[in-house]
Amino acid sequence: MLLLLATRAYGQAADSVAAAPKKWFETFAIRGYVQARYNRLLETNPDLACEQCDRSWGRDGGVSLRRVRIILFGQLHERLYFYIQPDFASTVNGSASLHVGQLRDAYFDVGLDKASTFRVRLGQSKIPYGFENMQSSQNRLPLDRNDALNSALSNERDLGAFLYWAPLRVRKRFSYLVREGLKGSGDYGVLGVGVFNGQTANRPELNNQQHVVARFSYPLVLGRQIIEPGVQAYSGNYVMATDQLSTGVKHSPDRSYLDQRAAATFVLYPQPFGIQTEYNIGRGPEFNPRTNTIETQRLHGGYVLLNYRLRFGPQQLYPFLRVHYYEGGKKHERDARSYSVREAELGAEWQPFTAFELVAMYTLTSRRFEDFQKPDNQQQGGLLRLQAQLNF
Repeated sequence: MLLLLATRAYGQAADSVAAAPKKWFETFAIRGYVQARYNRLLETNPDLACEQCDRSWGRDGGVSLRRVRIILFGQLHERLYFYIQPDFASTVNGSASLHVGQLRDAYFDVGLDKASTFRVRLGQSKIPYGFENMQSSQNRLPLDRNDALNSALSNERDLGAFLYWAPLRVRKRFSYLVREGLKGSGDYGVLGVGVFNGQTANRPELNNQQHVVARFSYPLVLGRQIIEPGVQAYSGNYVMATDQLSTGVKHSPDRSYLDQRAAATFVLYPQPFGIQTEYNIGRGPEFNPRTNTIETQRLHGGYVLLNYRLRFGPQQLYPFLRVHYYEGGKKHERDARSYSVREAELGAEWQPFTAFELVAMYTLTSRRFEDFQKPDNQQQGGLLRLQAQLNF
């Protein structure tokens, strides 16, 4: 009898220990990645540049660190998830300093049900607009995002509140598409709706009118293939900050401009052949070199990415080709710089093991990018670009 009681007491004590809640430092993990680049090989025009893409393009560019990301994330409670991501390779406009620490993401998800099929995201995070915008730079094949959709949001992020919905089986599918090397965009729900400031990441709100956004996207399994069609749109008013304006440029009295876009997406995941294409239309601020005025003008553009996945044991190779174009302004650049872009990129990503990747990509491009200080600026040329990436 004494032995039986002792055994029961031991079992209850063991259950009590097993049920003890985790300490706060046991609920999160750390990961990240580092990208080192060189863009000057076989360069034909040192005046060819792309501020949005990579500031080390062109004249005086050298070896650079494009991203140095350290990510803290974790499930603090079955209904509470957090994610914090600073970048230590930022370059601030108007500063000659490199490798400035700057916040990229800082948000938490609150599950409205036990499985978090409905969840609310609060903080600074990616805006659910555009598959390639939401796709992590750690996973994307081309070295930079396309001009057409990425011109919507500097750094793809802003401060806001969003409601996401997706059944549990679909949430697992979103995770699978990233985990298995299929270049997924991550879990932004089947349906996402929200409001955000509209001034883009790390910039203060300048009016009392938030942007609104909505997106629908669903990954469908068709035999051995997975496709993901999607649609998205946002609307609001963007205010040009005074530090974005050249002295003498003409603008609206309150510096406020209509900022609206809609886009369609189609993805065939590479098993082994893949297609990724997006197209958007809209209206936004754009510099007019004929009148030296920032005006609300129409914009449009998109891209097509073809890729192939080859596996050799633990090694993976992804050859790819992307063509894209854009006609419109970039609101987050000086004077809402006016762009006309025609670009083709041919390259390959090689992963000898999961902790290391190497990308070689040749870019052939024609870019017109004009503002008040450079009202007549058409550049074209080609360059071979290299990137080494460490994953941890």
